[in-house]
Amino acid sequence: MKTLDDLLGEGVSGRRVFVRADLNVPFDKANPGVISDDGRARAVLPTLIALRDAGAKVIVASHLGRPKGAPDPKFTLAPVATRLGELLSSEVIFAEDTVGPSASAAVENLKDGHVLLLENLRFNEGETSKDDAVRGAFADELAKFADFYVDDAFGAVHRKHASVYDVPARLPHYAGGLVVKEVEVLRKVSETPEKPYVVVLGGSKVSDKLAVIQALLPKVDKLLVGGGMCFTFLKAQGHEVGKSLLETEMISVCADLLEQAQGRIVLPVDVVAATEFSADAQHDVVAASEIPADRLGLDIGPRSTALFADAIAGAKTVFWNGPMGVFELAPFAAGTRGVAEAITKIDGFSVVGGGDSAAAVRTLGLDETAFGHISTGGGASLEYLEGKTLPGVAALEK
Repeated sequence: MKTLDDLLGEGVSGRRVFVRADLNVPFDKANPGVISDDGRARAVLPTLIALRDAGAKVIVASHLGRPKGAPDPKFTLAPVATRLGELLSSEVIFAEDTVGPSASAAVENLKDGHVLLLENLRFNEGETSKDDAVRGAFADELAKFADFYVDDAFGAVHRKHASVYDVPARLPHYAGGLVVKEVEVLRKVSETPEKPYVVVLGGSKVSDKLAVIQALLPKVDKLLVGGGMCFTFLKAQGHEVGKSLLETEMISVCADLLEQAQGRIVLPVDVVAATEFSADAQHDVVAASEIPADRLGLDIGPRSTALFADAIAGAKTVFWNGPMGVFELAPFAAGTRGVAEAITKIDGFSVVGGGDSAAAVRTLGLDETAFGHISTGGGASLEYLEGKTLPGVAALEK
């Protein structure tokens, strides 16, 4: 792949550069329009600053949420433009559409060293269309805006979308620093991890992580399983799990994985079981094999946290994807915090696999610099580790 450094070496002063960023930030549910975690916006700053300072006319594009291919005020990027301007300490011009009159006029009037953010790409059905012609037509319109294309949206490279896959086919294209770093890190943990290698998986469903479990199990020394997905594994061991999250169709699959692992899959030995999914619910620590019928597990317990921390302590490589419990609710955050803190202390290389894990690091106030790498792409990270071809990366390699 050609990189941003290659582009800067060629010179971009006065040239229009289309930057596909991942600004799909979460918002505070209680305060619409207030960004609750600006990590993804901060991640793309080095690329934007480098281009801005080199005198480029920077056109930034991103998706936000899952609108239905038409404008929806719930998913406008306007608040993100404001926050991006604060982070850059300079105004970010905002276009109220993607390829319409507002965007066209803003691109036409863009000055050297200025930054423009287009409205949500998914407000146009062409962005996500499975019809190559429809997607290509939208890509044609986007490509008209620029002289060069830079992809720094690793969180979207696993999508065959117009701005990720089709636009780079129409312009000289380059990988941003974020994409280059992500690919290097994931290649390291999937192909040449230093041993012992420990993978920590959480989240709600086994089905979401099945492919990555199957891909990594032959390579790991320990696979620690927490979060909602652990209850299907516990059920596969013959334990009752009360009202905990359970994928009944995956029980036999989990049983097969446990047999294949020959002891390398480590499950919780205790959990925090609550009467309901609420921060105010009555809750107690119970053995993982003795979850009451009227309770649901919402976090791993203290003995499990210590067990996982002990397994992590001796690792030279750790990959973590998925929280150990409902960390957003204070009574059920201890497991995720304990595991995260253990990862920061290893004498080796650690990767936080994006998504909820990265959000947990910031929400719990942990030191981001204590981790070797925090990915900006949960889904993209998992698909890379599964061995899948990522359309956005393939497009940059052509």
